[in-house]
Amino acid sequence: MAVGRVPRVWLVLSDKLGDNAQIRVLAEALGWPCETRRVLMKPEFVLGKPRFEVSLEHIDRARSDPLEPPWPDLILTIGRRCAMVALWIKEQAGGRPKIVLVGRPKKGLDAFDLIVAPPQFRMPEAPHVIPLSLPLMRADPERVAAARVLWQERLAAMPRPLTAVLVGGATKPFRFDRRAAARLLAGLEAMLAREGGSLYLTTSRRTRPEVVEELRARLPAGSAFYGWRPEGGDNPYFGLLACADRFVVTGDSVSMMVEVARLGRPLAIYDLPLSADPLVRLRYHLGRILAGGGRLGGLGETLQRRGLVGIARDLRGFHARLYAEGLAVPFGAPFRPPRGIAEEEVDRIAERVRRLVA
Repeated sequence: MAVGRVPRVWLVLSDKLGDNAQIRVLAEALGWPCETRRVLMKPEFVLGKPRFEVSLEHIDRARSDPLEPPWPDLILTIGRRCAMVALWIKEQAGGRPKIVLVGRPKKGLDAFDLIVAPPQFRMPEAPHVIPLSLPLMRADPERVAAARVLWQERLAAMPRPLTAVLVGGATKPFRFDRRAAARLLAGLEAMLAREGGSLYLTTSRRTRPEVVEELRARLPAGSAFYGWRPEGGDNPYFGLLACADRFVVTGDSVSMMVEVARLGRPLAIYDLPLSADPLVRLRYHLGRILAGGGRLGGLGETLQRRGLVGIARDLRGFHARLYAEGLAVPFGAPFRPPRGIAEEEVDRIAERVRRLVA
C-alpha cells in the first residue's frame, strides 16, 4: 500500500449483534474510515453450521450486501461464517487484503494474517495470534444511559437488592434443560431467603421453550420475568444493566458476562451441567487434554496448525479467569464488588493492525 494512503477497510459482519459489536470496538480504535459488508445466512445456516471452506454457499446473497470491487486492503471479521466470506474475498482480490479475525479459526491457523483470540478459546501460541485477557464486548454506554432514564422509575418499586438474572441457552458441551432451570431457581430462592431483595429474569434468543416454561411457572413471588421474542418488545436488558444492583448470568453467555463485568457490577456465574451424551462429554475432555501442556498439548497444537482439529472453547476455564481476576464469583458464593478493568488492550491490538497493513 502506498505510504500515506488511508487503507480501504471492510467490516464483514452478520446478524449476531454481540459479534458485530466487538468488530466495531476494534474499528473505532483504528480510527480509519470503514465500510460495512453485512452478510445474512441461508435459513439452514442461521443456527446450523456450514462446512468450513472458502465459499459463499452458506450466505443469502440476495439479502446480503454486494461483495464486489474495488476490493479492500483490510478485512475485520469475526466468527466461522463470516471468516469463510472473508477468505473468499481475499481469493477474489488476488490475495491482497489482510484479514484480521476476532475469535477462533475453525481450521487453518495460517489462513489469517492476524488472529485476536478471546480467552475462552484455547489457542496455540503463534506470532500472529494476540491473546486477549477479556473479549472486546462492551455494552453501548449511550444505550445504557438512555435505558437508565426509561427504566429507573419502572424498577423503583422492586425490593432491593434487585438481582438481574440473565438467562442464555444450551451450548455444547453443556445442557440447559428443565432440570438445570429448576436447579437455578432453587439457588435463587435460597438467595432471596438469605438476603432478601427481588429478581428480574430475562431470557435470550437461545433459551429453549421448555426452559422458559419452567422459569415462568416456578418464578418466586414478587419477581419479574421477560421472555425474549424476535420482535423485541419491551426488552429490559439494557434497563437492568443500568439499574440492577447485581447480576446472575448463566455460564454459556460470554457476551452477557463480559458486559456486566465491564460495567463494574457484582456478578455471579451459574455454571451449566455437562451434556449427558457420552460422546459430547468425551470430546469435551479430550479437547481440554489436547489444549493443555505436556506431550499431548504439543500434539494438539500441531493438529490445530494443520487444520486437522478445531480450536477448543473452554467456558469453564473462562469462568475461572473471571474468578481469579476478581470480576465474578460462582453462583451461590457471596457477591463482592468487582475489580476495575484496564481498557488499554484494544489500543495495543489496533497498533498491531496498523503495522500489519503498513
